[in-house]
Amino acid sequence: MKRVVRLILVLLAITVASWAFVSAIPGDPVVNRLGEHASPAQVIALRAALGLDRPWFVQLGLYLEHLGQGDLGRSLDDEQPVATKLAQYFPATVELTVGALIFAIVVGVPVGIVAAVRQRSALDSLAMSGALLGVSIPVFWLGWMLIYIFAVLPSQLGFDLFPISGRISLAYEIPARTHLIVLDALLAGNVPAALDALHHLVLPAVTLGTIPLAIIAKITRSGMIDVMRSDYIRTARAKGLSQRAVVVNHALRNALVPILTVIGLQTGLLLGGAVLTESVFAWPGVGRLAFDAISNRDMPLINGCILLFATVFVIVNTVVDLLYAAVNPRIRYN
Repeated sequence: MKRVVRLILVLLAITVASWAFVSAIPGDPVVNRLGEHASPAQVIALRAALGLDRPWFVQLGLYLEHLGQGDLGRSLDDEQPVATKLAQYFPATVELTVGALIFAIVVGVPVGIVAAVRQRSALDSLAMSGALLGVSIPVFWLGWMLIYIFAVLPSQLGFDLFPISGRISLAYEIPARTHLIVLDALLAGNVPAALDALHHLVLPAVTLGTIPLAIIAKITRSGMIDVMRSDYIRTARAKGLSQRAVVVNHALRNALVPILTVIGLQTGLLLGGAVLTESVFAWPGVGRLAFDAISNRDMPLINGCILLFATVFVIVNTVVDLLYAAVNPRIRYN
């Protein structure tokens, strides 16, 4: 209950702060919506209809009142409910984030383990140099390079290696159940469509997952090195256990707490930071929606996106805190 109360207070503080920052952004959302040639009477009328002619504290109070009723407001661009637009775009971001995390974990954790076991070897140096490079490369540059190398160049040679945009080919029509294209295709029993959706997911997931992969690899290596120096690891080896049993069954489990921490943090960051990746690959997710909302100064939609990102981030970190007790019996929450 303390964690739930803390979560609510954090989200309330983030909501107020984001509303204040968005309200301070230069520009007039009414003029952006009506256009520069709108008459003063039209501007005044729409400002009154949106409540923007009232004092800031009244606007904030009304916003919080509607938010408490589950109403995130309506987009200034097309007057659609913000909640509806978020529900429409969020599954694409979730699908991209899951793909990026799977790529980062499946590659990053083994690389970190191998680097720790082969500490100070050429393999360790190569792995950590790759991790440093992965953290340093800008996401948008990596996305364009992957598109050019694996999509544009092969197409010039007559090969359709990877698609450059979208979630699935137009040839497939999948009934929307969960709005996760791969899962919906599997639920419909359409395996070729699921494979096509995974094919579209590869390049964006690799682009988005490169930085988390590098961070997970470095944290895994650091945690494994600390654990491998412990007395119980030396005892396990003295008992004659195999290297695999020592590394996987004993060392890795005790090094999972920092690994879980960084995975949880990266999950929240990926869900809120996929703007560049979604823009490069024309991926219809919340990141791209937030970018368009900021460009149009769509205040209700910007606030809705920020609140969604913050909610997911806080919930993911709370879940990670609770998972600590599952991987480390010494941790208990009373």
